[in-house]
Amino acid sequence: MKLSENAKRVLEKRYFAKDESGNLLEDAEGMFRRVAKAISEADAPYVDKKRLEEIENEFYDMMVNLEFLPNSPTLMNAGRPLGQLSACFVLPVEDSMEGIFESIKNAALIHKSGGGTGFSFSRLRPKGSAVKSTGGVASGPVSFMKVFNAATEAVKQGGTRRGANMGILRVDHPDIREFITCKQDNKDITNFNISVAVTEKFMEAAKNNQEYDLIDPRTGKPCGKENAKEIFDMIVENAWNNGEPGIIFLDRINKYNVTPALGEIEATNPCGEQPLLPYEACNLGSINLSVMVKENDEGYEIDFDKLKKIVWSAVHFLDNVIDVNKYPLEEIDKMARGTRKIGLGVMGWADLLCKLGIPYNSSRAVKLAEKVMSFIQEESKKASMAIAEVKGVFPFYEQSIYKDKGIKIRNATTTTIAPTGTLSIIAGVSSGIEPLFAISFIRNVMDNDELIEVNPVFKDVAIKRGFYSDNLMREIAKKGTVRGVAGVPLDVQEVFVTAHDIDPEWHVEMQAAFQKYTDNAVSKTVNLRNSATKEDVRTVFMKAYESGCKGVTIYRDGSRESQVLNIGSIKGKDKDSPTKTQEDNPAVTQTHTTNTAAAGKSSAGTYTNKIVPRERPVITTGFTEKVRIGCGNLYITVNYDEHGICEVFTNLGRGGGCPSQSEATSRLVSIALRAGMDVQSLVEQLKGIRCATTIKQRGLKVMSCPDAIGKVIEKVAKLQSSNNGKYEGLSMLSEFNDDEPDDEPTQQKCPECGRKVEHESGCVVCRHCGYSKCG
Repeated sequence: MKLSENAKRVLEKRYFAKDESGNLLEDAEGMFRRVAKAISEADAPYVDKKRLEEIENEFYDMMVNLEFLPNSPTLMNAGRPLGQLSACFVLPVEDSMEGIFESIKNAALIHKSGGGTGFSFSRLRPKGSAVKSTGGVASGPVSFMKVFNAATEAVKQGGTRRGANMGILRVDHPDIREFITCKQDNKDITNFNISVAVTEKFMEAAKNNQEYDLIDPRTGKPCGKENAKEIFDMIVENAWNNGEPGIIFLDRINKYNVTPALGEIEATNPCGEQPLLPYEACNLGSINLSVMVKENDEGYEIDFDKLKKIVWSAVHFLDNVIDVNKYPLEEIDKMARGTRKIGLGVMGWADLLCKLGIPYNSSRAVKLAEKVMSFIQEESKKASMAIAEVKGVFPFYEQSIYKDKGIKIRNATTTTIAPTGTLSIIAGVSSGIEPLFAISFIRNVMDNDELIEVNPVFKDVAIKRGFYSDNLMREIAKKGTVRGVAGVPLDVQEVFVTAHDIDPEWHVEMQAAFQKYTDNAVSKTVNLRNSATKEDVRTVFMKAYESGCKGVTIYRDGSRESQVLNIGSIKGKDKDSPTKTQEDNPAVTQTHTTNTAAAGKSSAGTYTNKIVPRERPVITTGFTEKVRIGCGNLYITVNYDEHGICEVFTNLGRGGGCPSQSEATSRLVSIALRAGMDVQSLVEQLKGIRCATTIKQRGLKVMSCPDAIGKVIEKVAKLQSSNNGKYEGLSMLSEFNDDEPDDEPTQQKCPECGRKVEHESGCVVCRHCGYSKCG
């Protein structure tokens, strides 16, 4: 197999079977053989032994050749005791305490099995509504989202996949304002992506600056009005701020609901590409378009014969997954087997375009997207109908649109464009239908060792045309694009565009092109430059609506950097100086008499100025800043009282790290501060301490936990100094950056390895270690 070192590392960490001691029990070929054998077993009742072996080998070959890969739970769990093979599910949330906590319990079981969950909270009564059984008032959807979030945080999934959720609320729900703003702080509801379910009526009202009705979910009757443009602007502003919320076009989704008699679709999976009825599951897989090519006299062309073969095999594979799957709930088992929905998608689209010499941001690329996806859609339907001739139609066929059309088909849906974060790492290609994220980047392997990683298609072109060099690749990595790089030919610059080289409209056009021939939906992120305006976001949302997309998610580069808490002054405290002498500080000075004979002295010595730190104040005020360290998030709180800075607390996020060491550092620093030690002397001792990983971010170059603590203390001290020695009425800490210049763009870092993450397909993915926020 042609696996990159990065792919091997991700597979070993997250996918391969291990014994109780963590020792690997398989390699890549072994994993694919395990999966192929398990999935082929669904055909045992229909074929003889020889044909069954042929099917197993067919499945094995397309995976081992990296032509097709199923979603991660299938690779992890097929042929193993857990046997849960689906990536995501949708659960109903009913308007009762029993219904709400039944959903929380079911979500916990799903997360434990390695799946993600989507919820619509639109049925919950609004905040302040009467609760007849208790005489109290309802707390509203957002409060219960926080309960779901806490439950997700508590359920760990064996270190392979994290719980991920989608929270959706209809735009006509009375609590829509609270929902839109519920993730303004990046520390809130961290285990959810959120999307507003907008209606056609709302979108038209927003375009015309009109009011629309809010609907009481209990009665279905109007209970108030909002200005649609004002609400739309609020969505735009919050999305511009940090990418949340996204939008799903609810009426459009239900227009294409293939089983309307079973109910209305209200929610999607965590990344938005799979609208599902309650208790439905998604069984997904992706074709690697980068290898669906053959060489011709001019370079490459798409090999449609090969693509057809893989489409048919992939549909067969995914249909079999439904039969061998061990679903976590009986209700899910019934619905998944009842509609037999599968979602065949693609990855390596940007790499394919580069091989063909077609810029991503071009009409040629958009037209080719329609051609390729229409081909996959048509062939997937033919494959599903062929299976139906042998195995029968899906059980809920009578409640589907296919009955009236007279089409005998095995699967209610066949196509979905899913995110392929870790799958694309394994295959060594670009993710989903996203543009290239980077052409070249530098990975720190050891403290003083760097490894240049280059997109393989670009590297091949550069070598063939004679302009490859390590120095050029370093220059490209530093610049983040080949645009304007003198050593790269202009025609190559035009083809090898990255996400931020592309104007937002092209992102949307590409998504719409694939959506046109996709049953379910398309998971994609419209990546915007940091300089993008709110008007840019508004344009993207409107263009997505007008071009036929089923939803849209944006991310503005650098918009999720660490945030600092506002502070309030302590009432009545208005006199502080930047430093305190021993006389000013209320630390207690005591005199101790000690026998020093053991130290080689013949007489008793008297030691004075033994300082006992003053008591911790009952009330303090301060700052908390999230700082990226090599092993995750470190939340540093620096508090002060009327005597000055008096304590430091640290808390490590989920990434891990050395909590005992950072806590010990914080306690010792706090004791020293309350004992009256000069702040700058403390800072000088802490700054510059190194550990294995150095992280560069906006305003701070952090070399260790102590280094981070020292630098945040220094920022607070500088802030106080600039405020004439006073702490009352201080402005935001974020205004006071480190002295070192920051010539790198702000990047969100992976909580597991500290490397740069990519915002793609409605999710966050680290292409170094395989971490994914959405599982």
